[in-house]
Amino acid sequence: MAATTHTVSNQVPPLVGYDVFAADRALTEAVERHLSPELLAGVRDELGELGRSAGSAQVQRWGAQANEYPPKLRTHDRYGHRIDEVEFHPAWHRLLGHAVGAGLTGAWDRPGGHVRRAAGFLVWTQAEGGHGCPLSMTHAAVPALRTDPVLAAEWEPRLTSSVYDAELQPPAQKAGVLFGMGMTEKQGGSDVRSNTTRAEPLPADGEYLLTGHKWFCSAPMSDGFLVLAQAPGGLTCFLLPRVLPDGTRNVFAIQRLKDKLGNRSNASSEVEFDGTWARRVGDEGRGVRTIIGMVAATRLDCVIGSAALMRQAVAQAIHHCTYRSAFGGVLIEKPLMRNVLADLALESEAATVLALRLAAAYDADTEEERAFLRIAVPAAKYWVTKRCTPLAGEALECLGGNGYVEESGMPRLLREAPLNSIWEGSGNVQALDVLRALQREPQALNAFLQEVGRARGADHRLDGAIKDMLTELADLNGIEARARRLVERMALVLQGSLLVRWAPPEVADAFCASRLGGDWGSAFGTLPHSLDLASIVERARPVAH
Repeated sequence: MAATTHTVSNQVPPLVGYDVFAADRALTEAVERHLSPELLAGVRDELGELGRSAGSAQVQRWGAQANEYPPKLRTHDRYGHRIDEVEFHPAWHRLLGHAVGAGLTGAWDRPGGHVRRAAGFLVWTQAEGGHGCPLSMTHAAVPALRTDPVLAAEWEPRLTSSVYDAELQPPAQKAGVLFGMGMTEKQGGSDVRSNTTRAEPLPADGEYLLTGHKWFCSAPMSDGFLVLAQAPGGLTCFLLPRVLPDGTRNVFAIQRLKDKLGNRSNASSEVEFDGTWARRVGDEGRGVRTIIGMVAATRLDCVIGSAALMRQAVAQAIHHCTYRSAFGGVLIEKPLMRNVLADLALESEAATVLALRLAAAYDADTEEERAFLRIAVPAAKYWVTKRCTPLAGEALECLGGNGYVEESGMPRLLREAPLNSIWEGSGNVQALDVLRALQREPQALNAFLQEVGRARGADHRLDGAIKDMLTELADLNGIEARARRLVERMALVLQGSLLVRWAPPEVADAFCASRLGGDWGSAFGTLPHSLDLASIVERARPVAH
C-alpha cells in the first residue's frame, strides 16, 4: 500500500505527562480550603508526586494492562491441594503498591488525614479504578475494628501501614495487610439481616467457626475480612484471616470470580466457609451496628471514586476538543460543544467539592459534623454515583468514534461508571437510609440544614430550592415512594450551597441556573447560552506540563 494513502492528520495527542492533581483546580482549591496552612506545603508535595505519577505514560500503561489481563483464580496447585489463590498481572501489584506507599490506606490518625487521603484517592484512581476497592476496604475497616480495642491494637498498625506485601503469610509476619469485606449472600443482597452463614462459638472466648457462603466478596486475595454471620445471639461481625497464626491456610474456598461489566482488574468472588476460624468483633447480635462504620467510610469512597471517574472523563473530553478540528475550527470553540463541556465540568466540580467537604467532616470529628455525615454521605452516595454513568457516556461521545474504541480508555471509564452506584448499597438503599436518619435522628437534619443555610441569601435560586426542599421534608404523605426525588433535591441543594460559597461566580451561577433554577434540559449541553461557558471550560481544562 502506498504510504501517501495513510497520512495521519487532525488526531489528538494523548493526555499524558501531566500532573493530575495540579491540573484539577476544583480539587487543589478544596485541599487548600480544608487543610491548615502549616500542612499545605507538605500535602501539596505528596499530592503532586502522586499526580505526576498518575499522569505518567508508565502508570497509564499499568492501568491498561491490569484491565487487559484480569485476575485468574487458582483453586488447586499442581498436586491437587486446595490453595484458593488469585493471580494478578504485575501491573496490578505496582498500582496497589504505589497507592499503599502513598498512604491511601492510612487516614485515621494523620493530621488532615481524610482530606489528604480523599484527594489522593481521587487523583490516583483516575489512572485505574479497580484497585481502589481493596484500598477502600482496608481504610474503612479501622472504625469497625476500633469497637474491640484488643483487635484494633493488633491489626490497625498493619492496615494503616505504607508497606504493600502481596504474599499470603501469617499477619504477624507482615508489615502491612489488606482487608476485604463479606456481607451479601445469594438470598439477600443488601438485606444482610437475612444472612444464613452460621457462627458456632468455640471454647476460647471470642473465637468461632463459620459455615456458609458469601455471594459477593471483593478482593479475595486480602489478608483478612470483616464478615457477618448468625451467632447464637444474632447477626454478628467477625474478623476472618486468610492465614492462621500457625501459618496454615484458613478454610476460604473461592468458588469462582465474577465476570463483571467493568471493574475488570479487581477480583470479586463467591466464597464458601466450612468450619472457617474467625474472631468476633463487637457483641453478638450487633453485627450491623459494628460494621456500619466501615460501610459509611466505603460509601464515601464511592462518592470519591465517582468524582475521580467524572474528572478523568471530563479531562479527556476537554483535552480532545482542545486539539480536534471540525467544521472550520477546533471543537472547544464551537458554541454547542462548549455548552456540553461546560455542563460536564459543572457536574464534575460539584462532585469533587462535595466529596472533599465530606472528608473534611471526618477530620473535624465533632458531634455536629458526625450528625451532618449521617445524612450527607448516603445523599451524596445516591446522587453523585448516579450522575457518573450519564456523564461518562456524554464525555465519550465528545470523542466521537475515537471514544468508542478501547484504546482511548473511554470505554473502560464507561464500564466502571455504574459500579459505585451499586457497591455498598444501591440507590434505593441510600434513599431509604436518608429517610431513616430524618425520622430517627433529628440532629442529623439540623446539621444538614445548618450546612446548606450557610449560603442562604447569596443566590435567589438556591434560596428557592431550599424553600422547596423544606416543603417536601414537611410532607410525610407517600414519603417512601418520594424518597429518590427528595434525596436528589437534598444533594443538589447541598452541592449548590457549597459552590455558591466556594466556587468562582461563573461556576456557581451556572449550577444554580441549571440544577436549581430549572433552566436546563434533559441532556448535558443544555445550559443557558448567556452564561460564561468559556470560563467554566477553561477552568476544567487539564494542562500537560
